[in-house]
Amino acid sequence: MRTVKQQARFAGLLYLLLGLSAPLGLLYVPTKLIVSGNATATADNLRASEGLLRLGIASELVHQVVVIYLVLALYRLFKPVDEGYAKQVVVLGALVSVPIMFVNVLNHIAAITLVRGGADFLSVFDRSQLDALAYLFVKLHGRGITLASIFWGLWLFPFAILVVRSGFIPRIFGYLLGIAGTAYLASAFA
Repeated sequence: MRTVKQQARFAGLLYLLLGLSAPLGLLYVPTKLIVSGNATATADNLRASEGLLRLGIASELVHQVVVIYLVLALYRLFKPVDEGYAKQVVVLGALVSVPIMFVNVLNHIAAITLVRGGADFLSVFDRSQLDALAYLFVKLHGRGITLASIFWGLWLFPFAILVVRSGFIPRIFGYLLGIAGTAYLASAFA
């Protein structure tokens, strides 16, 4: 049986891994490929850097798997503090947001399919139409992230309560988690 300190360190390691893997797919790749308001330039970037988009897809899939293990580690850590809130962390932190993110990756896969061309069923579209459709899927991917971010914010509230009540993590981190949850929600609804 692991001690509380060992469980907390393992959860912290997973959180660090999440913090290192998520920005690639969520922040870096979109800023390098998406030209706001310009479907043709975005499609040209996707054609020229398909590997970068695929790396972003891999990053999103990997960090969502990390989220699953992180949430389970947090559940084991905080179950003795309050099992009800620990279950809320699991539901909001993994059972809702992770499937949204897994399905959301299909939007980027669709964009790749459209800019690559070559599929017979796409021959009815000209290149500008394919570029516009690819841009639509890239934009839908962004909307999917916004949708998931609602739950990224919501899961932080029971997590914050658990940290404050735990006694083994400084309370200030709980309050900061609550602020972060509020910021996620404000951003998603703005």
